[in-house]
Amino acid sequence: MIERRPFESLGGANHGWLNAKHHFSFANYYDPGRMSWGNLRVWNDDEIAAGSGFPPHPHADMEIITYVREGAITHEDSLGNKGRTEAGDVQVMSAGTGIRHAEYNAEPGTTTLFQIWIEPTKRGEKPSWGAKPFPKGDRSGQFVVLASGFESDADALPIRTDARLVAATLKAGESATYPLGATRRGYLVPAVGQVEVNGVVLNARDGAAISDEATITVTAVNDAEIVLVDAA
Repeated sequence: MIERRPFESLGGANHGWLNAKHHFSFANYYDPGRMSWGNLRVWNDDEIAAGSGFPPHPHADMEIITYVREGAITHEDSLGNKGRTEAGDVQVMSAGTGIRHAEYNAEPGTTTLFQIWIEPTKRGEKPSWGAKPFPKGDRSGQFVVLASGFESDADALPIRTDARLVAATLKAGESATYPLGATRRGYLVPAVGQVEVNGVVLNARDGAAISDEATITVTAVNDAEIVLVDAA
């Protein structure tokens, strides 16, 4: 089963410096039918104006993944970590027992990103942060694991949950397949381009809530960049 969630149906708010769309209930947006998808709790589509960002604020017991689509985001946290994550790359923050962090767009133009929260398998773990570049050429025509809670995904950023974040870039007419498994849940968003997912057409930034599908085949109608969470 694949439920298309059109971009224009998403909740959200425009704060001037931040134009945010929410795939799931978040902040002042509440939809009882869109609270979570398995252990996936948040998928925000954020546009952050140049020279602005999120000032220091706390989190606890959540795996927070940032996938940068355009521009870059600069991170600082209470553990002393500092880093800049560019378009196509990923940062992961395991909030654990508690962490304060700030995320700023220090770039001359707008930064766009997906902010994804997944519930951890265990609470009360030590907080941590990490980032890693993932060249888009490496995922041309295939899904590549970017963040994972499984030891077998040695090249991915580690997260403390039963989930994976995977991505692919496809040229028009190309297809890529991901073995989700019939008991898992997937949530897929094309960052760029129009695609078909097991025959269901998605436009850029639409969401697809996927269940009872052992295999996901994505075909690009035009050049596309796809992000998928494989959730429990």
